[in-house]
Amino acid sequence: MNDSPGWASPGSAPSDGEDSGTPGQPEPSDRARASSQWSRNQPPAGQWSPPAATPGQGTPPPPPGRPGPQQGSWGQPPAPGGNWNSGWGPAPAAKPGVIPLRPLGVGEILDGAVSTMRAHWRTVLGLTITVAVITQIADILVQRYLLPDPPEIDPNATGTEAIDQAFDSLRSSLLSLLPIGVLALIGTLFVTAVLTVVISRSVLGRPVTLREAWAEARPRLLPLLGLLVLLPLMAGAVVGIGILPGALIGSDAGAALAGLGGLAAVVVVIWLLVQFSLAAPALMLERQGLVKSLRRSAKLVRGAWWRIFGITLLTLLLTFIVSMIIAIPFTVIGTLVDDGSAGSLFSGASSDFGWPFLIITGIGAVIGSAITYPISAGVAALLYIDQRIRREALDLDLARAANLPGHETPGS
Repeated sequence: MNDSPGWASPGSAPSDGEDSGTPGQPEPSDRARASSQWSRNQPPAGQWSPPAATPGQGTPPPPPGRPGPQQGSWGQPPAPGGNWNSGWGPAPAAKPGVIPLRPLGVGEILDGAVSTMRAHWRTVLGLTITVAVITQIADILVQRYLLPDPPEIDPNATGTEAIDQAFDSLRSSLLSLLPIGVLALIGTLFVTAVLTVVISRSVLGRPVTLREAWAEARPRLLPLLGLLVLLPLMAGAVVGIGILPGALIGSDAGAALAGLGGLAAVVVVIWLLVQFSLAAPALMLERQGLVKSLRRSAKLVRGAWWRIFGITLLTLLLTFIVSMIIAIPFTVIGTLVDDGSAGSLFSGASSDFGWPFLIITGIGAVIGSAITYPISAGVAALLYIDQRIRREALDLDLARAANLPGHETPGS
């Protein structure tokens, strides 16, 4: 941790930059203190002597691999009823909050996100339901009044005409999705900012209210907004560059080139998004600027890209499945209640959806968002913490911040 900031959990004092990197051997003074404590707690040496040998037998030698009695108190047998054999193995990791302070597995990351939602359900659900209701109301209004009908596609079009139709369809989709995307961006901004604070507190086992989390997150909203705007713009620019050569050629060969360029661009976009997937937690918890948070994310992801990609993809699949399980019953009910929405649902004519269908499906979307928002934000924040534990021994800073015994700040 020579060149990396310390744990800057909201609500805790920032690190003083001291190197708490690789957990090394304990200080000599710690060893002496631990040894004296063990010695004081033991009975006199005479009470620990082995049973007397029977006549004709010598004193049996100590078991191989263990120190003899003359080596002091560390090699003595345990007191009656005690079990000191576990002392020879590694001690279990401390767990002041929702995760153990050690490198995390996939299941522990997912469990930590769900445990945070359970432990702070008033704060988490209060925020996510409020944001989901507001964004969903605006989304319903946009779908009802602003979305145009999708352009018609000619299946017999030539290559040039197919490219023109594809651009018309893309432009129509972007115009249609722009209002919804802005609403989703605003909702994601508030949820990501506040839930990152909640998760950082839950890792330390500290309670937090929605008011406290909002007070901690509010100063970081503008940088976080810049990050959330920059990433989609960057992805769109990469895709545009990928399909531009084929679009300029404007023939059947150009259509094929545009398709290949688009696929290559999607691969690059996925790589970039994973590379910068830890930027939001770094921006919130380390008080980094926009550019520095991107660099920080790239540094933490380096060498672990496939692992972070796999966990992120798994999280997306799980949240998608949960959303679909919740949304399908509401969609069926909405279709049955609103007779005219069945045809619109299969034709894609969004403006023909009736109010009953939009309201019922909106309720399902609110419930789904209230559940999936905390899981997505929690996994991102815990991935960031896990990478810092693996790379920078952040677990020691977290243990000190949680005031765990044996991890006091030096000099205190």
